[in-house]
Amino acid sequence: MRRVALIPARLGATRFPRKLLAVLGGRTVIRRTYEAVRDTGLFESVLVVTDSSDIAEEVARAGGRVTMSRRPHESGTDRIAEAAEEMEGDVFVNVQGDEPFTRREPLARLLAAFEGPGGNAVRVASLVQALTEPALVRDPNYVKVALDLAGNALFFSRSPIPYPRDPAAHPTYWEHIGVYGFRREALLAFARLPAGPLERAEKVECLRFLEHGIGIRMVATDYMGVEIDTPEDLVRAERLLAERGEPARAPGREEEGTRS
Repeated sequence: MRRVALIPARLGATRFPRKLLAVLGGRTVIRRTYEAVRDTGLFESVLVVTDSSDIAEEVARAGGRVTMSRRPHESGTDRIAEAAEEMEGDVFVNVQGDEPFTRREPLARLLAAFEGPGGNAVRVASLVQALTEPALVRDPNYVKVALDLAGNALFFSRSPIPYPRDPAAHPTYWEHIGVYGFRREALLAFARLPAGPLERAEKVECLRFLEHGIGIRMVATDYMGVEIDTPEDLVRAERLLAERGEPARAPGREEEGTRS
């Protein structure tokens, strides 16, 4: 099974413009993400797909492979699907560019969903972790997912799901981690499908699969990282680096994400 990692990276994020060039512990967020994926050793190829020459130059400085999108895209999955059209591979893994704490073990578990008994039936898989802090369950920046008893996605929402009508039930709140695995045909199909009303309302791209009847196998992990969606997330990420013994910022470096 040929495994390819594609990292979609756009510069114009609405909630945190230029966030992928923000400096975290002396390296930009996109550089940390690229190096973390590369260093897992799980992939025959790792490629950053971007619409930004600034990001392309930063990835090239890190010794990474990068390709420029030929057209605008509404989602990261649409962006990597364009790149996958020109590539060979059996399973393509989408790691968002704002995932600097990517680790080998969760990605290995994701890839394993496509192998062994039943693996041939899996067209799309993704990662989840349990959310335990009530404030994060309520936070719309944290996408939640409800699962069936076999671990397949039922629905994704920025709202807390399920609603705790019976608090004694103690439901698990699952956070969707923006890391996906696709069989090639499923990834290319995604780009041809129109966004449905649920995806447009929630601004959650994986709802497109569910709206068109394509199941998503969810793989539980203890990711324990920070996705950089807001400036507050960058502060949390700096604290996490400090807890792990890594300095939050290199001395003398300007935080690129704050430049105009």
